[in-house]
Amino acid sequence: MRDDQLPAPQPHACALLSRELGEPVAGTAATQSAWLLLEQPGPWGRVAATDSRLDPALGGELDGRTAGTGVRLCLIRRPDGSNDHDPPRRRWFAASTHPLRTWLATGEVADPADLLKVDFAALDAGDRRAVAALEHTFLDTPILGICTNGRRDACCATLGRRVVVAADAVFPAGPPAPAVWEITHVGGHKFAPTGVVLPSGYLYGRLDATQAIRVLAEARHGRMVPDGCRGRSTWERPGQAAELAVRAELDEYRPGALVVASAVKTAGDPEPAWTVVVEHEDGRGYEVAVHGAYAPVPRAESCGKAEATPLELRVDAIDKIR
Repeated sequence: MRDDQLPAPQPHACALLSRELGEPVAGTAATQSAWLLLEQPGPWGRVAATDSRLDPALGGELDGRTAGTGVRLCLIRRPDGSNDHDPPRRRWFAASTHPLRTWLATGEVADPADLLKVDFAALDAGDRRAVAALEHTFLDTPILGICTNGRRDACCATLGRRVVVAADAVFPAGPPAPAVWEITHVGGHKFAPTGVVLPSGYLYGRLDATQAIRVLAEARHGRMVPDGCRGRSTWERPGQAAELAVRAELDEYRPGALVVASAVKTAGDPEPAWTVVVEHEDGRGYEVAVHGAYAPVPRAESCGKAEATPLELRVDAIDKIR
């Protein structure tokens, strides 16, 4: 289907409702220490690893190996219209997102089963040796994946497709590897178009073409963009919200400058709260008070799902402790 044939989102679409309700995006990113991406052209089903042109047994085995780790497996494809055939070699990426262990590796395989050679536990730990069994290159430039998995949620296709095509037109396709990709589910359909920058692991919501281009351009210059950022996937949700708040307080947008040292829950439902310590690389430390409240207006977390009241996180105070 051409971009001009994509249907407009329905008035009740989850992404439109979330935007209308002003649902905050900070602190909503999936928590993942690492990402493993495999090129798989063609259509994707709801659970893409086992419902695509990829051998479902292999997809299930790869997905199963993420169990007990913080690795997220995603399929990717190029937004250039070349998705109706299987390439003789497929691109893969592995990324570690922790500020002290941030790296991005890539390579090509003739047989997707070669990805079973990845050491998932080592990838989770941020160990570069995780991909030693594969022919690979470590990249100095980031990549951007934008979710277009319409079988998972219609908003991702109707809203995400135009954004990924626009971003791809701005950035050359390589070498060593294309920088812009369609990607399967990264979490948070209601914030579509959603995207992830790797290797930093910053996730974004409500992207438009201009913002997506800016996010990748800034990442190439060693900066993250705060606008529309949902958080760094390295951290749990309270840490994500706290880190973004400290960045805004300090006007600090270098991805490696801040680390979430701890997050202690100080209150439970119905209004949970956390004390989060965020440390700057220069030795400064900040204590951040984060609280959660369930949204007063029920809404669908994803198109077609029952209505719910999601937990929204906000920062109450930032105190310098050293």
